[in-house]
Amino acid sequence: MSQSPKTRVLTGITTSGTPHLGNYVGAIKPAIEASQDPNVQSFYFLADYHSLIKCQDPKRVQQSRLEIAATWLALGLDTDNAIFYRQSDIPEIPELTWMLSCVCAKGLMNRAHAYKAAVAENEEAGNQDPDKGITMGLFGYPVLMAADILMFNANKVPVGRDQIQHIEMARDIAGRFNHLYKGDYFTLPNAVVDEKSQVLGGLDGRKMSKSYNNTIPLFVAEKKLQKLVRKIKTNSLEPGEPKDPDACTLFQIYAAFASTEETATMRQQYADGIGWGDAKNQVFEYLNAHLEKPRERYNALMEDPGHIEAVLQKGAERAREETAVTMDRLRAAVGLGRFH
Repeated sequence: MSQSPKTRVLTGITTSGTPHLGNYVGAIKPAIEASQDPNVQSFYFLADYHSLIKCQDPKRVQQSRLEIAATWLALGLDTDNAIFYRQSDIPEIPELTWMLSCVCAKGLMNRAHAYKAAVAENEEAGNQDPDKGITMGLFGYPVLMAADILMFNANKVPVGRDQIQHIEMARDIAGRFNHLYKGDYFTLPNAVVDEKSQVLGGLDGRKMSKSYNNTIPLFVAEKKLQKLVRKIKTNSLEPGEPKDPDACTLFQIYAAFASTEETATMRQQYADGIGWGDAKNQVFEYLNAHLEKPRERYNALMEDPGHIEAVLQKGAERAREETAVTMDRLRAAVGLGRFH
């Protein structure tokens, strides 16, 4: 199969919520920087099939897809270099998911963290059926994730630590398919975990997460942003008392956006005993200035969904130029090719 010699990097984002500061720092910012690298062929997609596993609210899924697409575009995703598409616009992906399901051992899926956690929850609750409430979507979603990755023969997949297992499963499934059908159909992908990328704390000091309802959405209005920053949990040290920046969510959020010099200055202010009110005002002012321009672009994009749709359709066309060819080859490999 003809492929550019560029390294292929693939990133998906599940469309089940509103993007927040934690998403930006952990995934979006490094991905957007990578999208501008001419030596990398980047694939970015809205993982909207994945969102159906957890979210059965159609309005929420639809709104989230729009918000996430607008966020990536507002923050400067280079859609000329990168291929930006919705998973649901690529019909070859569910088709490949089925092919991979037919070579994937059920035992492998039994070991998936999300499935095991759901079973453990049932057992703790004393349910007779350990699989109560567990859908085939939740059980089989590592296969869908494998299809996302293998469809484009991605070399690298940037993920958080909790997703490393899924990349290993994708490698197992790819290896099994290549072995059974005696060919190098799939590249074995590698997980890339950015050791520098932080997991931001949320308003209550726990990891910033939609499931904890402690997030700061990326593009909330100025007044709301100020209100949320003021809600960030701090300790009871008085102004004048030295404070530990490394144990402080407020400092961590600031440092994720600020330069090395700015971070060092703030660290010194903590040592000098900055008051929490003053620290929160500084963090708000800094974030607000940093997000002002992209927020304007985001609001303009949200008012123009037709433009976002056009960008995604163009991305889907580029993606399908490749997926259609790949699937023809795979259909032939498994015996589903056309009769000549």
